[in-house]
Amino acid sequence: MTKKFRITSRIRFTIFVVLVIVLFTTAVNFALGFNVADSSTIPEYIQIEVEPGDTLWSIAGSYMSENSDIRECVYQLCRINNITAADLQAGMTIQVPIN
Repeated sequence: MTKKFRITSRIRFTIFVVLVIVLFTTAVNFALGFNVADSSTIPEYIQIEVEPGDTLWSIAGSYMSENSDIRECVYQLCRINNITAADLQAGMTIQVPIN
């Protein structure tokens, strides 16, 4: 014995089907990672040669924007160039982001 269903309101049934399709599509996109947005800006860098007496703080102060925090700029320089402040030597070439 099978139970038969009857659609009493086509509008409600249509709304239900559309909502199920939207929720299913959203869940699949989220699960597969399609909703990840890439940045539209590609960072640009200049290469500078470290002069005697230069520090990461002086380089960050000279080449980074004045509105940014100097500590964050130094951290960013270390991360980009995979160095620490102790690794910096005269004659090295490092990359500095252009702001």
